[in-house]
Amino acid sequence: MLNYTVRKLLHTALVALGVVTLAFAALRLSGDPAATMLPGDASVDELVALRHALGLDQPILSQYAHFLASAFQGDFGLSFRHQQPALTLVLERLPATLELAFASLLLAVSVAIPLGILAAIYRGRLIDIVAMGLAVVGQATPFFWMGVMLILVVSVELGWLPTSGRGRLAHLILPAITIATHLAASLARLTRTSMLEVLGENYLVTARAKGLSERSVILAHALKNAAIPITTLVGLQFGTLLGGAVVTEMIFAWPGVGRLAVQSIFARDYPVVQASVFVLALSFVAINLGVDVLYGWLDPRIRHE
Repeated sequence: MLNYTVRKLLHTALVALGVVTLAFAALRLSGDPAATMLPGDASVDELVALRHALGLDQPILSQYAHFLASAFQGDFGLSFRHQQPALTLVLERLPATLELAFASLLLAVSVAIPLGILAAIYRGRLIDIVAMGLAVVGQATPFFWMGVMLILVVSVELGWLPTSGRGRLAHLILPAITIATHLAASLARLTRTSMLEVLGENYLVTARAKGLSERSVILAHALKNAAIPITTLVGLQFGTLLGGAVVTEMIFAWPGVGRLAVQSIFARDYPVVQASVFVLALSFVAINLGVDVLYGWLDPRIRHE
């Protein structure tokens, strides 16, 4: 198990390095931030002076080497817009993103897994048809449409919940529902498929023959053996939520890392974008590392291989 974990750690480090390198290269190809920061009537001398102050007049390899050396120390430089340490700005927004991601994931798992199990047990019956129909609708519904409709109906027309911002629990409900709808749809369908693959296995017949209750057979035996693909999807989706809930954060003015990253991209604020990508990439690969290690507990054959 130790060798398996060490290999995954090395793979995680390489993936994180690759993602950050791609972000560094892509940002340098998007334009000159110095020209964006200065007014339109700025002189060439002012432009040259600002590029020198930001280190943008150095060769690209020198910029990359300096970036990596500083990143390993947690130093991504000062934000061009806010004149604050870029990593500090990102870490200030990270709790909001984690809060939204955990709430969305908890809501999706609480609804989708029981629904998927029931759909598999009562395959072809009314509950299966209704559950899978709702799952298809949930997957086909865009985030932006769901968010706007919830604001118009629940907040504007009914006045039950606030339209935007972060503070009380009430502010979290609509963004979490918006994200959880799509995730729950995918998770419910996968849970149903995975459960159908194991419900006919001989070890479940043996478990029933031993006198175990149907609940124990389903939860302790069938669900555990169907859990690997479910765990994979949950891990991948949670990692995606950390950086992929940008649309939802923008709609609900949720002060998370995704919203900060989008604003910084438009402003070509390199330090903040690079710090955002670094934190989100590190979080994503750490979550996937946890999922890989969990595989070894769910199925010992994986770590032996």
